Amino acid sequence: MPLCPVFAHSFLDRALLLRFSPLIKIEMMKERFAKLLLGEDMSGGGKGVCTALAISNAITNLSATVFGELWRLEPMAPQKKAMWCREMEWILCVSDSIVEFVPSKQQLPGGGIYEVMETRPRSDLYMNLPALKKLDAMLISILEGFQDTEFWYEDPGIVVADPNECGAFSSSVSSGRPSIRQEDKWWLPCPKVHPKGLSEDARNRLQQCRDCTNQILKAALAINSNVLSEMEIPSAYLDSLPKNGKACLGDMIYRHIAADQFLPESLLDCLDLQSEHHTLEIANRIEAAVHVWSLKDRKKHRNRQKLKRKSWGGKVKGLVADAEKNQFLAKRAELLLHSLRLHFPGLPQTTLDMNKIQYNKDVGQSILESYSRVMESLAFNVIARIDDLLYVDDATKNCNALGSVSFFNRGGLGGLPVQMQISPSPFSVQCTPCTSSFATPSFCLSPLVSGSPGRAVSPLHKNSYRDPRTVSKTK
Repeated sequence: MPLCPVFAHSFLDRALLLRFSPLIKIEMMKERFAKLLLGEDMSGGGKGVCTALAISNAITNLSATVFGELWRLEPMAPQKKAMWCREMEWILCVSDSIVEFVPSKQQLPGGGIYEVMETRPRSDLYMNLPALKKLDAMLISILEGFQDTEFWYEDPGIVVADPNECGAFSSSVSSGRPSIRQEDKWWLPCPKVHPKGLSEDARNRLQQCRDCTNQILKAALAINSNVLSEMEIPSAYLDSLPKNGKACLGDMIYRHIAADQFLPESLLDCLDLQSEHHTLEIANRIEAAVHVWSLKDRKKHRNRQKLKRKSWGGKVKGLVADAEKNQFLAKRAELLLHSLRLHFPGLPQTTLDMNKIQYNKDVGQSILESYSRVMESLAFNVIARIDDLLYVDDATKNCNALGSVSFFNRGGLGGLPVQMQISPSPFSVQCTPCTSSFATPSFCLSPLVSGSPGRAVSPLHKNSYRDPRTVSKTK
């Protein structure tokens, strides 16, 4: 009996794919490594990015391709899962050649012992890279566990909910569903559950997944923060800073920091922190002031050491007083920045962090930073999707007492679902095949807006929504 033409064609394609699959993988690997070696400059003119940034871009862009925005709790597609595992193995193989020499003892055949230097993986890679691989496998395992679930997703732009249905979503607000970093995403799906809500077992499994993912998030955050702190501050960032800390902060914040009594919480209450963009700008300003005062302190210290060899006049006393003032202001600014980060743990990377990533030359640090960053984003989004689903389940079970509840009227973040976008790297060569599209950053000096201490709660405040990054606030 002859095969159907369509079936025969599909069968032939599958047979050819299996036959030439190793060759296809080799060609793909050649293409990836050619792009890394050229620094994303496909013209070959040597104007591409450095190796460290090329690897960071490769990991970031691969994550954006495979995971995207992650708006559904569902297993990964087999093709994407295979692509992620295969290409990450290719990229991470570079770390096998990053070694350090350590002393070792070897025994001679005649019984003597002598010391030799042998190689082993560099200490930071040896400690953190296996941990990141474990976190990666755990996150994929968590996503794979969302099979045969008691919930599903529907497109709010197409599906019209029954007004008599328990837990129905308001159609008047379902025409758009922007996230923190995206707007007009009206086609993104909404979670749905049965009229009676999730069973107790299903809800317990979701909570266990959330707790486990929260631990993964904290581990990825710790690794990323540690790697960024060890990166050298680029000169391009230092050159872009104003000449003094007051110019960084503005008059109002500077007066609070330089006052006799300084309370970070009171100062934060006086600032307008209702938008993520403005909050990030204030964080950038405070961080810049810290480094301005620290640079002045180091410069004064060097000058003081020089003058000590010559004389002990009034100039030395003046330098000591200025140095103590710079140290004093820098410590207060660091305290304010720490308090701001505790209040808004979901803030994106600051200008300094982005500069460190862009100008970093250490390949090992680049691998750890980018890998931990994409794991952090993925874990954050998984927790956010679980929180969305738990909220819908609570609303469905309480709808008889509360009436029709909209998913978009939930508290916090202006009623918007939480999202950390896994977007392609902004440092990739995109404008031309020869030059980088990311120019040398300049320091922004737009005016700050202060508000009343009795203002409404900021949408980004730590108590406004269940942020998975707060260790003590998660359930």
